[in-house]
Amino acid sequence: MTTPIRWGIVSTGRIAGVFATGLAALPDAHLLAVGSRSAESAAAFADRFGIPRRYASYEELAADPDIDAVYIATPHSSHAAEAIRFIRAGKAVLCEKPFTINAGEAELVVAEARSRGIFLMEAMWTRFLPALVRVREIIASGAIGDLRMLYADFGFRTNVNPQSRLFDPALGGGGLLDVGVYCISLASMLFGTPTELKSLANLGETGVDEQAAILLGHSGGRMALLSTATRTSTPHEATIMGTEGMIRIPSQWWAANRLTVTIGGNTEEISMPFEGNGYNYEAAEVANCLRAGKTESTLMPLDETLAIMRTMDTLRSQWGLRYPME
Repeated sequence: MTTPIRWGIVSTGRIAGVFATGLAALPDAHLLAVGSRSAESAAAFADRFGIPRRYASYEELAADPDIDAVYIATPHSSHAAEAIRFIRAGKAVLCEKPFTINAGEAELVVAEARSRGIFLMEAMWTRFLPALVRVREIIASGAIGDLRMLYADFGFRTNVNPQSRLFDPALGGGGLLDVGVYCISLASMLFGTPTELKSLANLGETGVDEQAAILLGHSGGRMALLSTATRTSTPHEATIMGTEGMIRIPSQWWAANRLTVTIGGNTEEISMPFEGNGYNYEAAEVANCLRAGKTESTLMPLDETLAIMRTMDTLRSQWGLRYPME
């Protein structure tokens, strides 16, 4: 019988709860501990998810010798510091997207993990869903020919709240880091690193991007047309176009459970349901890598994460958007 991977969760916010729910779908994962900045928050979260160990600080969680891997679920602005803390404690790290605030921070985190031989991966959960695995298989088969273009969007409308992490520059607010990263990562998965970047963004009253249109140029004339927003609802669809056909991922493409493949005028609908809430697949990838002795995932490699962060840095530079800590 496979020995379970013993997990700790860093922070107790909404996304931490989503990940905890996902872990429950994995028979070889044991959610052993949670760390928070307060004893009350840690206890409430632990009671909610049946977690045996609860810590009133991240330092205490990092010192637990029984933890194999941690999931970093803190606000964007503290991803780098917490990832480094747990890497230095010898824990495998799955860090929620965006990986860090900027590429400079990301480079420090990656260097720390590589120098110590500790596993590290960006938590881009969408990439590990069965539907996205199937997308890669279809493309690799040559069924839709050579890739040419991608349309993808991820936008929603919410009210402006300067205290919310979505609108607070000090917390890395804005649509790009919160949801635009999904679109950037999809383009990266398909086309690699862009060679040209053109974009427009609307910066709201708090100074962060509230909506943006992005055009990425890739080698061989391939293009990705992306949009992202926190003040505008968008279709949440993705279409991948090749020389012989296309793959459409309907709403919500970032939580995909079905595909439509059109080749030569014939359309096939493919159902690709996922188990749990979908976050279990990225946790399973971590477990598979740890058991194989790997320190990086081939499906979400660190060099690609660094390239994605550099792309987002370039976009923000075009918009004149800098965060206070930069």
